[in-house]
Amino acid sequence: MATYDIVIRNGQVADGTGRKLFAADVAVKGDRIVAIDAPGTLRGDNEIDATGKVVAPGFIDVHTHDDTALIDNPTMAMKASQGVTTVVCGNCGVSAAPYVRPDVGHWMSLIIKKKENLSKDFASFAGKVDAAKPAINGAFLIGHGTLRINSMGDDLNRVATAGEMKQMRELLDQSLEQGAIGMSSGLFYAVSSHASTDEVVEVATPLGRWGGVYTAHMRDEGDHILKAMDETFEIGRRVGAEIIVSHHKCSGRSNFGRMKETLPHFEEAMKKQQIAFDVYPYVAGSTILRSDMLDRADKVLITWSDKVEGMSGRDLREIADEMGCSMKEAADRIQPAGAIYFMMDEKDVQAAMSHPGAMIGSDGIPFDAHPHPRLWGTFPRVLGHYSRDLGLFPLEDAVRRMTSYSAQRFHLAKRGEVRTGFYADLCVFDPATVIDTATFEKPISPARGIDTVICNGAFAWRDGKPGGGQAGRALNRQAMQAEDKA
Repeated sequence: MATYDIVIRNGQVADGTGRKLFAADVAVKGDRIVAIDAPGTLRGDNEIDATGKVVAPGFIDVHTHDDTALIDNPTMAMKASQGVTTVVCGNCGVSAAPYVRPDVGHWMSLIIKKKENLSKDFASFAGKVDAAKPAINGAFLIGHGTLRINSMGDDLNRVATAGEMKQMRELLDQSLEQGAIGMSSGLFYAVSSHASTDEVVEVATPLGRWGGVYTAHMRDEGDHILKAMDETFEIGRRVGAEIIVSHHKCSGRSNFGRMKETLPHFEEAMKKQQIAFDVYPYVAGSTILRSDMLDRADKVLITWSDKVEGMSGRDLREIADEMGCSMKEAADRIQPAGAIYFMMDEKDVQAAMSHPGAMIGSDGIPFDAHPHPRLWGTFPRVLGHYSRDLGLFPLEDAVRRMTSYSAQRFHLAKRGEVRTGFYADLCVFDPATVIDTATFEKPISPARGIDTVICNGAFAWRDGKPGGGQAGRALNRQAMQAEDKA
């Protein structure tokens, strides 16, 4: 009789492909799934009874800013507690590497709190992640905004020169050679808003040669969203890269209902290019505090302020009333700061989430003093609220959107499925009770119903607390490509 390191017995397997649940035992040896057999047939040194539970692949959070959280907070409780075993970092144009400047500016401080986590090249950064021995995996994009800061200094209110584009392109090329999975842009943000379409194409050219993905926080998610979508599609087409549109939304009350326009627009483009998008399951977004976004939002909560103490978690309107000024003036007085904006329509969110091209990403900001609840609640919310309670899609499809589909789109080889030979990234949850508990008032709260989370064969979360596992790693694009071909 075979002896395995871990056997999850008598569970209902959601294998990640969308296939109907089936009863099976799942066995792990080392960092791999090595056997899937009839219930009660497998034995191991460490057996987990999953009767009444679902055994799924570990979830893949495709949109995060966890670059240095993996180093500073290696238990990664905010993600492991949700069943997440891999985070895709470096989104929205900001990444922890390559960074050649000696200072940590405001833009970079969104993801870097310690100067020693800066890395001049991607290989050095990946080495820091591996040395931290995080509980879960990280896959890393290179931020176009970070490249701009490297090459252009603080003179960012213009298009890059040919020489600057060449320097950025060479840094991206080096990073891809060292294992980064692609490039992200954040043309919505001041750091990159003056970049032209041609600049992004010139910088992103190596993506086509290396097979890297292009992810985009588009230039506009409001009134001019269709134009921004077309720009994104053009960049991917000219570079020869697959496209992921970040946190797709129709922002602002005047744009409520426009998913009826954007989703068909995606579908037409998808006939010609490889395009997907990610969504978070909330009607509120979160980013830096920007005065030009205040009019779009029905409500604004402050997540942090470097200038004024006691602002975190408070309503900006109440702050303005106390100060005896307008919301815009109050925002100016507490800058730099972060905020949560209630600015989406629930019907639009559901339409985007249920589209065949949609994946799930949290977009949580790990260093916020009062974070958006999506940092702790995204994946259980999809399973519990949207799949089970609202019936927006079957559980098997919810799991597919968070596992195999994500792995395919980001080319994460041998992950995202409960399948022999695949990495032992697994989540055991109770389908009857799984739900998010994080709220806008109390955002730091682990979900209910997530029983056991295993990453690369080690326990990342168990019995309501970190499992002590240290088997996470920086996933290397070249290594994954080689494994995919093997």
